[in-house]
Amino acid sequence: MVVANQKGGVGKTTSTVNVAAGLAQLGQKVLVIDLDPQGNASTALGVEHHRGTPSTYDMLVEGEPLADVMTECTDLPGLWAVPATIDLAGAEIELVSVVAREQRLVRAITAHPLVGTAADVGEDRFDYVFVDCPPSLGLLTLNALVAGREMFIPIQAEYYALEGLGQLLETVEMVRQHLNPQLVVSTILLTMYDARTRLAAGVAEEVRSHFGDQVLKTAVPRSVRVSEAPSYGQTVMTYDPASAGALSYLEAAREIASKGAPA
Repeated sequence: MVVANQKGGVGKTTSTVNVAAGLAQLGQKVLVIDLDPQGNASTALGVEHHRGTPSTYDMLVEGEPLADVMTECTDLPGLWAVPATIDLAGAEIELVSVVAREQRLVRAITAHPLVGTAADVGEDRFDYVFVDCPPSLGLLTLNALVAGREMFIPIQAEYYALEGLGQLLETVEMVRQHLNPQLVVSTILLTMYDARTRLAAGVAEEVRSHFGDQVLKTAVPRSVRVSEAPSYGQTVMTYDPASAGALSYLEAAREIASKGAPA
């Protein structure tokens, strides 16, 4: 699942790490690949991501195998992560001259022995692989879109939410036509939802009328706990499991798990 939205500040990374943690708590085996040079997903998952740490940069640019750059999260068994270091900021430029530059990520992922169908690689496989994209439509995000089966778009319940979404969907369509016909927008999650405002309800209604069943029934409320958790190197799922934010993300994870894979 590729988590992308080129509009920053919509809760993209927060949604990636918390839904992934929720799925791990539900007994799924989950891998999160941090493709954002800021490394915020790596921070929230409590994995090292200082310069020199084996990371997505080594996998994409240097060709290191995925198995050599991933690490298990200490406080959530079943959740693995590939950290992003600041080196990734230069990857866009370094990959420009590389042959099949938009295929680097898909090749690294499919080469891993635990990625594939249960029939092909056994029951020990990863149930979900999440790719957290940077908030831009550059070469890193393109690599993710080429690698993905499904797209997961967090949308902030605010006025500007739908601006920029058109551009993202055009890019997805272009990738489908030329590079990855199996990519589908399967999941849309409303974040930072304030049920007291008419605006949030209006945005939610518009998003649901546009996208129907792709929009999860669960909306994630604004939550101080969700914002605080990364500063402790945790997802909200372990930082404050009883908080409204954690319960919403767990419910969202349940919905995603019950939807299963697209046909």
